[in-house]
Amino acid sequence: LTFAVKLMEKGEKKAEEVYEKISIVFPKAKEIMSDEMGHEKMLIGMIDEEMVRYVGSLVLGLNDALVELTGALAGLTFTLQNSKLVGVAGLVTGIAASLSMSASEYLSQKSEKTEKNPLKASLYTGITYLATVLILSAPYLLLSDYRLSLAIMFLSISLIVYVFTFFISITKETSFRRMFLEMILISLGVAAVSFIIGWFARILFGIEV
Repeated sequence: LTFAVKLMEKGEKKAEEVYEKISIVFPKAKEIMSDEMGHEKMLIGMIDEEMVRYVGSLVLGLNDALVELTGALAGLTFTLQNSKLVGVAGLVTGIAASLSMSASEYLSQKSEKTEKNPLKASLYTGITYLATVLILSAPYLLLSDYRLSLAIMFLSISLIVYVFTFFISITKETSFRRMFLEMILISLGVAAVSFIIGWFARILFGIEV
């Protein structure tokens, strides 16, 4: 609801420009515009949506999953060069990490004594993390070509970051471009480093699968 209202609000900025032009001829239009803006702010202020209140927990789950699992899958891809093995390893690692993150968020919220419900915060973090794990691991489990799986994983990362960043930028009124670039560069940067580590590990330990 918050997302929809704020998205509509962005669209109405063009209407405000029209009102401004009309007010030159009809001064009453400026008063109408002022009333409209007041009503919008009042409506947004009345909305208390749970997902928006727990957006910090969502960001934590998504960010950690993207950075950690992207790195793990990229490194394992080059080390093992076996799609199924990489997928299973990523899935097991991801599920364990999602439980760990969920528990950490619960303890964090409980110790900080915020207005958020620690259990709900931990569930939002854990579920977001787990959903990301499933999406990123899926190509490896469904496809036999590890190169194609890696490419689809990177595409999935871009789509996840795009959708999530768009949601956050609207609900929290932040810069979409800056946040998108920040998240995508961190994820891809970690993946690149992990890929190199995987390459060295394969050579160093003579791994052949």
